[in-house]
Amino acid sequence: MNAKTQPVGVDRAREMEVFATVAGAGSFSAAGRALGLTPSAISRTLDRIEARLGVRLMLRTTRVLTLTAEGQAYLGAARRILVDLDDAEQSIADQGAPRGRLRVSASLAHGRQQVVPLLGAFTRLYPHILVDINLTDVVVDVAAGQADVAIRFGHLSDSPLMARRLGDTGRTIVAAPDYLARRGTPQIPEDLHDHDCLNFNFRRADPVWPFRRDGREYALTVRGPVEANNGETLTQLALAGVGVTRVGHFSVGDAIAEGRLVPLLEAFNPGDREPIHAVFVGGANTPARVRVFVDFLAERLR
Repeated sequence: MNAKTQPVGVDRAREMEVFATVAGAGSFSAAGRALGLTPSAISRTLDRIEARLGVRLMLRTTRVLTLTAEGQAYLGAARRILVDLDDAEQSIADQGAPRGRLRVSASLAHGRQQVVPLLGAFTRLYPHILVDINLTDVVVDVAAGQADVAIRFGHLSDSPLMARRLGDTGRTIVAAPDYLARRGTPQIPEDLHDHDCLNFNFRRADPVWPFRRDGREYALTVRGPVEANNGETLTQLALAGVGVTRVGHFSVGDAIAEGRLVPLLEAFNPGDREPIHAVFVGGANTPARVRVFVDFLAERLR
């Protein structure tokens, strides 16, 4: 019997799974525990594969298992086939009710204030999707598989990823009433030189805030006692009366409405807008769970 003639009942995908598990675990006993099989069953499976192929795939001693050159080639092919099989089954399953784990990355402030409040409604619509959300201002690599969907601010650089626009946001300069009572209210942008300005620490080495006066746009260098890597921290500091900050309006809209923060220098606001996108790996094989989540965000956030 050669490799082209298979006995009835042979589950080659299962055999490949067993072989790949043995190669990864390094022993029959460890692979058996992972697969719920006895070491003797593992050994018989390996014997069947080798007998069918007519080559030795693995050198076995009492201490170590070593793949032959043929074994390395078979392992690579087996892993590719198993991944393709999983993808095919998931694609078929996704044609029904979307299901599976959905890894979402969002910034701290926007995620907490705008995305997390929507998750209850989303999970009620799609109960078979497990949302795994990570709030961080660190940019994750979607193309490398660190997340299925990431919400990004600002203009996007060229990449193979798909992007769906969710909206945009402006920035507002704010301070707490008690800070303004102590330090005075700036009337023109240059007054900020006499104030403690709280800024992001990842924008540029020489932080500047943009303004518009008499139709001319210009930038003003500001300084302060604290810098942070996210707008939520800057908003907390402003609420505590530490200084003046310029953050996305979504971060401070509620505090302004409640009188806990006061918008400043709005007459000089340049009206710059920052687009918000959901980015993900697109294409015909995009899982349904990704598509429905992006559609949901676009509908609710816009």
